[in-house]
Amino acid sequence: MIIDLRIYTVKPGRVGDYLELYQHQAWPLQQKYLGRCIGWFAGLDGQPNQVVQLWAYDSQADREARRAEMTKDPDWLAYLRRMGDSGLLLHTENRFLTPTEFCPPLH
Repeated sequence: MIIDLRIYTVKPGRVGDYLELYQHQAWPLQQKYLGRCIGWFAGLDGQPNQVVQLWAYDSQADREARRAEMTKDPDWLAYLRRMGDSGLLLHTENRFLTPTEFCPPLH
């Protein structure tokens, strides 16, 4: 199993706008194609302009196949254009993690 940790830095004061756009346009598509979302979080302190997603995959190949299918969806491509045009994102980052042998079960 791998975990895809995705960190998005949003323009100050615009996290609500980012979440609104994501929730209504991207979230349904990512649930359809990507499957196991472990969590979706907004910064509370320290980095209040960041949002973080955690997605679980069986393997890197599983992740690549799922994301490749999603990129074929015209609704996903339209979302990417809208997000790009919105100017809300300042920075994106992702990291690939693997659970330790004593990690609690991930649902």
